[in-house]
Parts: sequence; C-alpha cells; structure tokens
Amino acid sequence: MWTKLSLRERLLLPMAAMIVGALLLGGLALQTASPDQFEYENAQGVRSAQRVAEALNAALTTVGNPQQALDAFAEALGTSETIEFVRSGTAPDRAVLRVHDGNVPAWFIALLKIPQLGAAYPVRIGTVHAGDIVFNPDLSADIFEKWVGFLAIVSSGSVLMLLAGLSAWFTTGTALRPLAQLGAGLTRMRNGDYDTAIPMAGPPEIRKSCGEANQLAATLKRLSRDNRELLRKLVSVQDDERRELARELHDEMGPLLFAIRANATALSETASGGAGEPGSPAESILGAAEALQHANRRILEGLSPLYVAELGLDESIRTLLRSAQAQAPNVALTSTIDSRLNELDGLLSQTTYRVIQEGVTNVLRHAWATAIDVAARIDDDQVAIEISDDGVGLPQRANFGRGLTGMHERVRALNGSLSLSREQGRTVVRCRLPLEQAAEA
Repeated sequence: MWTKLSLRERLLLPMAAMIVGALLLGGLALQTASPDQFEYENAQGVRSAQRVAEALNAALTTVGNPQQALDAFAEALGTSETIEFVRSGTAPDRAVLRVHDGNVPAWFIALLKIPQLGAAYPVRIGTVHAGDIVFNPDLSADIFEKWVGFLAIVSSGSVLMLLAGLSAWFTTGTALRPLAQLGAGLTRMRNGDYDTAIPMAGPPEIRKSCGEANQLAATLKRLSRDNRELLRKLVSVQDDERRELARELHDEMGPLLFAIRANATALSETASGGAGEPGSPAESILGAAEALQHANRRILEGLSPLYVAELGLDESIRTLLRSAQAQAPNVALTSTIDSRLNELDGLLSQTTYRVIQEGVTNVLRHAWATAIDVAARIDDDQVAIEISDDGVGLPQRANFGRGLTGMHERVRALNGSLSLSREQGRTVVRCRLPLEQAAEA
C-alpha cells in the first residue's frame, strides 16, 4: 500500500496523522485534567458555604429569636444561585449541574467528566435541625472557557495542518517538476536524442543530477557520433573490398570463362565435324562454362553494382527489380521509385540500393510471398524506403541474419532507422535515412 503512494501523499499522510494525534492527545489531556481543575476552581466556594453555615449557627445561638433571624437570612440569601438555604424536611440536592450556556454541545460536557462539586452544611437552632446551607456551583463560565480553549486547539491544529499540507504540496511540486523533466530527458536519451538539454531547476540535489544527466547526454552524443563514424568507415571499407573483389573476379574470371567457352565450342565443332552433339563432353563443358558465367555475373552484381554510377540510382533500382521479377515470375512486383533519388551519391546512394536489394532478396528467399511492393522516395529531409509483402512473415524471436544485420549496420552508419513489422497481414520493412547526416558524412 505504502509503495503505491505518491511523494505528496507520503508527506501529507504522516503530517495529518501527527496533527490528528496531537488533537486527540489534547482532548485526552483536557478530559484528564478537567476534574481536578473544576475542584480547584470551586474549592473557595465550598469553603465559603462552610463558613456561612458556621457563622449562621453561631449567630442563631446568640439571638433572642433564632427562627426569625433564620427566616430573615433565608430571605436575604434567596437571590444567590451558588449558595442557598434549604429548610429541614427538603433533601438538599447536591447533584444539580447548572450550565446556562447553550453554545456548548452536550457531548463536550459529557467528555469533561465533571465531578460532584456540591456540598451541604447543616443549620441548627439549639438541637433542632432547621435546614442546610447548600453549595451548587454554576459551571457555565468554566465549561464555556474550556470549550473556547478546545475550539482554539482544534482551529489552530486545522490551520497548521492546512499550512503544512500546502507547504508540502508546493515544496514537493518544486521537486517533482524537475524530476519529471529529468525523467523526460532520460527518455529522450534512451531514444537517441542527445541535443535537448534538461533544464537546471529545483533543489541543488536535483540540479546536480540534471547537470550530470546533461553531461551524460554530451558523452553519449560524442560516443554515438564516433560509433557512426566507425560504422561509416567499416561500411566504406566493406564496399571497397567488395569493389576490389568484384574487379578481381571480373578481370580474372571473365577472360578465363570466356576462354573455356571458346575452347569448348571449338572442341565440340572439331569432334562433330562442325556441329556439337548434345550430351557430349564438349557440350557439357560448354554448359558448365555458361552456368559459371551466369553465377559470376550474379556474384558481381551482389558484390558491387557497378552500373549505379553510370545509370543512376533510379534506373539501377528498376533494373534490380526487373531482375528479381525475372527470377520469380509468379510474384506480382510493383514499385514506386522517386526520380529524385538520382541526386543521391556516395554512401547514401549505396545504402539505399543495398537496403532495397537485401529486402527484396529476403522476400524471394524466405517469405513465400505472391506480391511485393517497393517504394523509395525523398520525403523532406530524408530518404524513405518501404518494402512490403504478403508472405508468411517473420517468426517470433527471429534473429537477424547476415543480410539484415548488414542493412542495420549501414543504416546506423547514416544515423537512420530500420524497422520490421507485421501490419494487416503484410510484412513491412521501413527505412529512413536522413539527408543531412549523409551530407556530413
């Protein structure tokens, strides 16, 4: 339960509990101390009633007509509300609690636990019990005073709780806002945005954390830039090696394969008197040489599309797609190629071609698709590539092969993005390559 509470709630709840506890302790102290306080405050009245009774008894023993004197005393004392004379035969009532203030609720009076404060002192004429001097105090003023004190305690406690709550609310707000900004900044860093600085706000501890996070962002930006530079160099080295290998294959294998074909043709014509015989060794060598030439041409095309610089990227992609269509005539292949792609050059042009080449090749090899759609265009400040098919899709927890890994490294080298998803029964490969990063490269 506690772990689910917010920071504000964790601060406010203990404060409220402490203030409520203080109010309860104040009420308990009031209930405990009130009886002794009432007895102390009315002790003088009890003593006064006792002195009146003693003085009256002494006077009645000296006067000539004690009954007349007692009647005169009773008549004179009748206006008193605290001390009164009760004649003999009437039981003195010492349990009357007189509270004339209606502003004090009954539950508060019951809470005070008022003790028995009344007292009765006998009055005698000779040996005859003539009555009692009864003391019944009026506690209205005392109870009202305690009620006002109780209200003051509750009011001050409520005001303190409100002030403490507002203080905790605004204090935590000044800390939570910078923490939220810090969390948003860390999320941006996780997503690769290292340029937006986290505002330096809040208490010194949070400002220090924001500064450390900004320094971390600067370090990650530098490492990311160095990583991209390294990837660019690796990709460039790979392309150079591919071109060198393609040149070696073209210069070395091409003439040799041509010589094999020419000699096999001459051998076949010589052995058959001018016409090759089907199934003869010479014809078999000739067929193998032709197959090697086709394989060599396909390998050369995969290693280095030498005609990209000559034909332009637009036409090179179309040629690639026509070749793929020829390999899989049963697959419906549609394309939308932006002619502005010819404006690209260098690593960006090579990466665009390689992404489309690898994407289409993967579909033909693994997807069992009946329809492929290829789109490549310049969208504002980036190259947008999308390859979709209606094949079987990617298996769960599938690891990238060498082709997809190479695509991903090429795209990362240009600070681009590459994603694979399954949407409405189609597998979609999306690639975004920023033009500015390519220009910087």
